[in-house]
Amino acid sequence: MWNGANNPYEYDKDTGACALFGMINVEGKRFPSKDPVRAISNMRERGNGLGSGFAVYGIYPDYRELYAFHVMYLNHQAKRDVEKVLEENFRVVLSEELPTKEAKVWNPPLIWRYFVEPLTSKMREKNLTEDDYVVKNVMRINTAESGRALIFSSGKNMGVFKGVGYPEEIAEYFCLEEYEGYMWICHNRYPTNTPGWWGGAHPFNLLDWAVAHNGELSSYGTNRRFLATYGYECTMQTDTEVLTYAFDLLVRRHEIPLELVPKILTPPFWNEIDCMPQRQRQLLTTLRQIYSGLLMNGPFSIIVARHGQMIGLVDRIKLRPLTAAMKGNFFYLSSEEAAIRVVQPTLDKVWNLHGGEIAVGMVKVPVLV
Repeated sequence: MWNGANNPYEYDKDTGACALFGMINVEGKRFPSKDPVRAISNMRERGNGLGSGFAVYGIYPDYRELYAFHVMYLNHQAKRDVEKVLEENFRVVLSEELPTKEAKVWNPPLIWRYFVEPLTSKMREKNLTEDDYVVKNVMRINTAESGRALIFSSGKNMGVFKGVGYPEEIAEYFCLEEYEGYMWICHNRYPTNTPGWWGGAHPFNLLDWAVAHNGELSSYGTNRRFLATYGYECTMQTDTEVLTYAFDLLVRRHEIPLELVPKILTPPFWNEIDCMPQRQRQLLTTLRQIYSGLLMNGPFSIIVARHGQMIGLVDRIKLRPLTAAMKGNFFYLSSEEAAIRVVQPTLDKVWNLHGGEIAVGMVKVPVLV
């Protein structure tokens, strides 16, 4: 028990649960897992061993033109069923078990990796773009195979590696020391009202979007129903899933400028909007009316990644922390400044995000995807 004798500064640490960390090289240069793993492991007390994960960008340069599917299977019949669907809808260039090694993780499923190319004839038949075709098939498989199989990573030249264990254990299990990427986002989970299972670990992914989240979305039901009207099916039993689909819908499909996305997900209060200049008031009122089902209510901070960008965002009254920092060619986001300083003791700039504020690190030159 803390008291004046053993706690003279009367300081009780409130970790706020879950740890987030991300770093991107703004020149697009790839780097190994050492620093990301050290940083997220420094926030070990924020998790409880029931989920951790990593999203890494630029790791499959030899297959950059293909979609990389990482798939969890709970039994071999599910694998046969999913592979039949893949063979009917994609050209499967490579199929292999995802390399793993002995580590302190809990009850791992069979995890397979596929590099695939959509069948042009099927896309034309359904009148879909390549990305929409992939999303449709990912949703189809994850819904039909709910509880038996899960495509948990589906982007090009990137991959998600996640499961039940602490961050350093998941990194060891997936042999992450053998990979290099120009951007890493990391998560250490402390599940509260959702289950701790392999598919529910963070980051969540769709195409090249990946989201790591600290907090709780009390609006999950409303968000899920709104996204279902656009064909997004939530199957992973965790509220974070809706954030991933929301970014895909708003930025990729509806082409909403990134700087306006926080005005939809974490909008100002109505009494604040009413006091704004007319043009701004009209814009924010319209966004709130059209996308009312995407207001993310509850405490949260998130790191969102897609090729060439790493994005930080906190809820509008800042109930979960997120720190941003820069040093040379690196941009960092973290739940704690201390985790950044573990890998980079001296920083050029460091700041804490305000409520509803977005921070973005971008690669200066185009990245070969």
